[in-house]
Amino acid sequence: MIVVVGAGIAGISAALAIAGGSGETELDSGQPGQDVLLISKTSFTMSNTFCAQGGIAAAVADDDSPEMHAHDTLIAGDGLCDREAVAILTTEGAREVKALARNLVHFDRDASGQLQHGMEGAHGVARILHAGGDATGYVMENDLASVAALNPRIHILEHAFLESLRARDGEIEGLRVHIDLDAEMSAMLRKVYETRADDEVVHELRARAGSDGDGAVEIAARSVILATGGAGQAYEYTTNPEIATGDGVAAAWRVGARIQDAEFYQFHPTALAAKKHFLVSEAVRGEGAVLLDSAGERYMPDIDSRAELAPRDIVARANFRTMQRQGGDPVRLDVTVLADRHQDLAAFLKRRFPTLDHFTKKEGLDWATSPIPVTPAAHYWMGGIHTDLWGRTTVPGLYAAGECARTGVHGANRLASNSLLEGLVFGRRAGIAAVMDAAASRADGSPVDDNGVDDSGVNSNRVDAVRLFPDGTLHISGHIPTREEIQRLMWTNVGVIRRESDLKQAVHTLFEWLQTMDAVYAHRLASDVQRGGGAKGQGETLGDGKPESPSQFEESKASSATTFMENRNLVTVGYLIAKAALNRPESLGAHARE
Repeated sequence: MIVVVGAGIAGISAALAIAGGSGETELDSGQPGQDVLLISKTSFTMSNTFCAQGGIAAAVADDDSPEMHAHDTLIAGDGLCDREAVAILTTEGAREVKALARNLVHFDRDASGQLQHGMEGAHGVARILHAGGDATGYVMENDLASVAALNPRIHILEHAFLESLRARDGEIEGLRVHIDLDAEMSAMLRKVYETRADDEVVHELRARAGSDGDGAVEIAARSVILATGGAGQAYEYTTNPEIATGDGVAAAWRVGARIQDAEFYQFHPTALAAKKHFLVSEAVRGEGAVLLDSAGERYMPDIDSRAELAPRDIVARANFRTMQRQGGDPVRLDVTVLADRHQDLAAFLKRRFPTLDHFTKKEGLDWATSPIPVTPAAHYWMGGIHTDLWGRTTVPGLYAAGECARTGVHGANRLASNSLLEGLVFGRRAGIAAVMDAAASRADGSPVDDNGVDDSGVNSNRVDAVRLFPDGTLHISGHIPTREEIQRLMWTNVGVIRRESDLKQAVHTLFEWLQTMDAVYAHRLASDVQRGGGAKGQGETLGDGKPESPSQFEESKASSATTFMENRNLVTVGYLIAKAALNRPESLGAHARE
């Protein structure tokens, strides 16, 4: 059985392509349908896609074309895009979005029923489709998820955290996940199971996880598609949800997959400068909002001829430098200038940006009458797991799609609203490739597992490696960082503008943290295996020989083992980003060196 890890637009697109075979959906691959295990880290519909306010870019208007869309994408990518990948994105993307708009996804339309096209930064024409105003990701996720949930070939395992991938002789052979057996099933799946029997594949996996005592289960699979999203939680300021901890990229790197362009992390220019850094969509500036410094003066026209609609990296750096000049105070986004075009501006903002309007009011801000404070924040990772044009990674049997993948379409800087399109197009392509590669493997006479469940346990080589601890205790002198320490280091040293000395310090610190956390993980895994997977590690000590130190080791245990593993993933991807940033001395796209 093919396994897809991640249930955003890339993961669902892959799953629908794999399960197809009947032409029931616009994402059907046309290949004979196969069963697929779709793994969601939390509830089924919670993903980076779910939280995406911005729209989806597609050349579906009469005054637009895939070639024009490709032109804008290549310019934004600053010379680092793969032209063939961009052509695939814009051509196949236009076709697929048109198909989805016909009868599946509820995109916004005008009074005559025509699709509405919005303008965003660095686009030559208005080509951004929205749904629910500023809730495009939410609408697309739910519309596509509802189709996947009704497909009996798609087995949806919720609340399952990817702990690791398993490889043997350089090829994927499975994965290990932790299932939260106490978490509630999502409302969507509860409704589905009211009309049909429970999923036997999912039931068996949950039963095995429960028998092991800690929720861990090994799944055999010769084809695994990673669609795990980004790693925004590595940064102190981010628009990403809490689940964005780089799990897929970290797991792929550990089994030898090539990671490419890791230094290119896009910082969105405008996140609300509040306790929660809520994204203020690019579409707000597309409507005509302007940026102001502390003196109430516009500054973008002096920096770029496109002003507030310049590519995101340019606007983000301008905002960051302006904040530096004014002692760190946020810049301001002024939408009151739209009052000339909208007699009742408050009503327009509530209709056009309902999610953002609700959040600003919740924060005590009235953006219809006063500028709101905004700051740059980590938003999207252009780099990631290197893939070919069909989602294949450098590890046979391992595929990647969506934000965790480096397909080549974004180059050094992503064009606004191309991310949902990439997930849609390349998620489907990865699903098709996994099906065709599996068929070729069967034709060669290679064995293929039949149910996706494996009882073989953990890789014995890993267990042997940690028998360096003969007394069963963990003696290390390294530091286990808190989530806040990781985020602060990344924001300060590997943030919007980067300096060589800061990057060297970050690489050194992250590497030391990673060594320590890898040792802790290996010890715990060995202890769990030797106990049969039940009890937690006991008697673990730091290098000074003292019992578990609240200031260090308790943080690794925190509320759960998952917290520790997420932090380990953040340190891993943080190291990859910092190392790649240090190795590229010139500024390019979203990577700015001083």
